[in-house]
Amino acid sequence: MTEPSGKNKPTDGAVRVAPLMRQIESDARSTIRRRLVTHGMPAYNDEQLFEQVRATLQHAADGRDLRVLLLPELLGDDAEWSLEPNLKLSSHRPSTGGAILFVKRRILLPLTRWLLEYSQDNFRRQERLNRVLLSCVEELAVENARLRRDLDTLRGK
Repeated sequence: MTEPSGKNKPTDGAVRVAPLMRQIESDARSTIRRRLVTHGMPAYNDEQLFEQVRATLQHAADGRDLRVLLLPELLGDDAEWSLEPNLKLSSHRPSTGGAILFVKRRILLPLTRWLLEYSQDNFRRQERLNRVLLSCVEELAVENARLRRDLDTLRGK
């Protein structure tokens, strides 16, 4: 049941979560927008512009599969832009190569693996950030292409 005032307040004591969550999200976005304006983004004084930018970036970050992007396809080899540490050891020295590789495998490789495991979370965060940024660039490129197409249509091309 709702109150006669038109507000969706249940009389049975239950709390409606969806409107409350929308209000909390709206308050959080307003706080972020004001902070950005205060710290040098006066364009965000326009709340509608801020919402459009936020929605585009939110879609780029959350609304799509970050493994399916055009730019990595254009870049070619996945190894050139993704973070994949390489721990393979080899030597070009025919006579002393075996001894050098022995020292590298027994001393340097365990230290390097420890450092890699220690850094793994940073690598994962950096790779996610790279993918989100690539997704943002792609979203903006798509939006730019749509706007250019609409502009050409208006010009009669």
